[in-house]
Amino acid sequence: MLSLVSLRSVCHSSVGVRFVGLVCSGIFFVAAANGSSAAENDAKKAPPAEVAGLAKTAAEMKPYLEQIKDSDAEFEMLPIPGGKFKMGSPTSEEKRGEDEGPQHEVEIAPFWMGKYEVTWDEYEVFMFQLDIARRKLDNREPTAAEKIADACSKPTKPYTDMTFGMGKDRFPVICMTQYSAMKYCEWISKKTGRYYRLPTEAEWEYACRAGSTTPYSFGEDASQIGDYAWYYDNSDGKYHEVGKKKPNQWGLYDMHGNVAEWTFDQYDPTFYAKSPAKNPVNSPKKSEPCPVRGGSWDDDPEALRSAVRMPSTTEWKQQDPQIPQSIWYYTDALFVGFRVVRPLEEPSAEVKAKVYAPGPPQ
Repeated sequence: MLSLVSLRSVCHSSVGVRFVGLVCSGIFFVAAANGSSAAENDAKKAPPAEVAGLAKTAAEMKPYLEQIKDSDAEFEMLPIPGGKFKMGSPTSEEKRGEDEGPQHEVEIAPFWMGKYEVTWDEYEVFMFQLDIARRKLDNREPTAAEKIADACSKPTKPYTDMTFGMGKDRFPVICMTQYSAMKYCEWISKKTGRYYRLPTEAEWEYACRAGSTTPYSFGEDASQIGDYAWYYDNSDGKYHEVGKKKPNQWGLYDMHGNVAEWTFDQYDPTFYAKSPAKNPVNSPKKSEPCPVRGGSWDDDPEALRSAVRMPSTTEWKQQDPQIPQSIWYYTDALFVGFRVVRPLEEPSAEVKAKVYAPGPPQ
């Protein structure tokens, strides 16, 4: 089993390696209240397919509960209104990185976003094909749609307990590559019949800020970070169950801290200077570097700011016994997870295929 010793140094050294260039292309893309609201309770009572399928406009978007068939796993999705915001940080922001600028205005189309980070409960249905196993126990034949989902690529067997003893039930999944997270999105899309993917960097920051313009979604005062985030000083050296801190203004939990979150893009420190003004995305062409956002349980408060960008690195798999073949695991990235989004306006089947087929990491 891997040791947590040296993880902090690995993580923080990666922050300093932010200057790797890359390509730009833009193929696609496109208020919730507190978790105990009546609206959420109503959403839980409603059939998820009916609620999700009804929304044809932004005004019709509602929170909904997605249940993963042939399992006990489920996840909640919250509507994120479309709008404009200033992406990146101003030059006056303390602890600002050079790749956080130039600050520029971006317009984002409406989408739903996971209320919480994806948990082991959800991911292991995909990872270990638990749905297929339950279906066999129930002696039930797969539907045509289930056969398509069953055929999706699945992670290879992990070489050790990938929770590293930090917890499983309702705890965030960790240690997957961006490719793994994308394949989960493909599988859950085919499993549910609704289109899910990773958020773009722009969507992630827009959702994290939730209308704020300050370093954190709750303001400028870093001394309040413990109310909203698990980070180095309060995490006790591990991640925590999702949803135990305060949400941001749009009802999203753990956008700051707990685990850093994959985005769809390729990391490019110069992308903001050439970013499209509407739904920008820097589509990935290779496995690294790709950005994670939000900081983690192992970071100091400045790394949890809304504008911070952290590129992935091969150091995140340096203890992987499957190197260089491993495409599924970042064995040293005990601080990296993800959450899913679902755009209101779905792209064409051709674009979806491109989103799900960036190819295995090289």
